[in-house]
Amino acid sequence: MKVIIVGGGSVGSSIARELVSHGHEIVVIDATSDVIGRSKLRGTQWVVGDACDLDVLQRAKTEEADVVVAATGDDKANLVVSLLARSEFGVPRTVGRVNNPKNEWLFDDAWGVDVAVSTPRLMTALVEEAVEVGDVVRLLSLQTGGATLSAYTVPREHPVVATIVSHVPWPLEVTLVAILRDGVPITPSGDDVLEGSDELFFISTAEGEDQLRAMFTTARDVTLETESGGSTATRATAPAHTRERP
Repeated sequence: MKVIIVGGGSVGSSIARELVSHGHEIVVIDATSDVIGRSKLRGTQWVVGDACDLDVLQRAKTEEADVVVAATGDDKANLVVSLLARSEFGVPRTVGRVNNPKNEWLFDDAWGVDVAVSTPRLMTALVEEAVEVGDVVRLLSLQTGGATLSAYTVPREHPVVATIVSHVPWPLEVTLVAILRDGVPITPSGDDVLEGSDELFFISTAEGEDQLRAMFTTARDVTLETESGGSTATRATAPAHTRERP
C-alpha cells in the first residue's frame, strides 16, 4: 500500500516509521529539508515543499496513493491537503490530524476527510477509559457516515453481567464489534456471556452512542435502587420489541 504522509515532525515520522516496518511504501512531504536528517527514517521517500501546492502533490505522485495522512501541526493545512487529495487526485482514503479540538467539526467529508484523529480528544478518551469504569467513552470519530468508535468497561456489579449478548437490548444504531477480556480480543456472537470487567467496543451513530450511554446508566441506576430496597436485581433482558443480534 502506498501512503503519503504530509508533515515530517514527530507525529508524521512516528507514523511513517511504523508503516515502513509493516512493509508499506511511504512518501513523506514536508516544507523543509531539515526534518529529513532529524527523523532518521530509512526506506522512506521524501518530497520537500508545501503540500498545499498542487505541484508538490504531483511530484509526490499523489494520484497513486491509497491513503493520504495530513499530519502537520496546522489544522488549516491538514484540511486543504485532505481536500486536494480527494478532489484533485481521487485518493480513496484520507486521515486528518486535528490539533485544536475546537476545529474538529470541520474535519468531515465536505473537506475530504474520512477519519479525523484528534490527539487531545484521544488522550482524554484513553484517560477516561482508564478511570471511568461504567461510562461509555468515545475513542474515535469516523467522519464517513458519521459513525463513532466507543468503549465501555462493564462494572462487576452491573446487571448485564452474566447476560447473553443477544439478550441485551442494544439500541438499533449500535453494533458490538469486539470484547476485550483479560487482554484477549473476542469476536462477539449472540451466545457469548458478558462478564464483569469486559471492555466492550461499539460502532454506532452519535445518536446511538447517546442511547447506549443512557441504556447502561439506566440499568445501573435501577439495580442500585433495587438493591437499596433489599431486593435482588433482575438481569437485563431484551424486551419483545427489541431486535436481537444473531
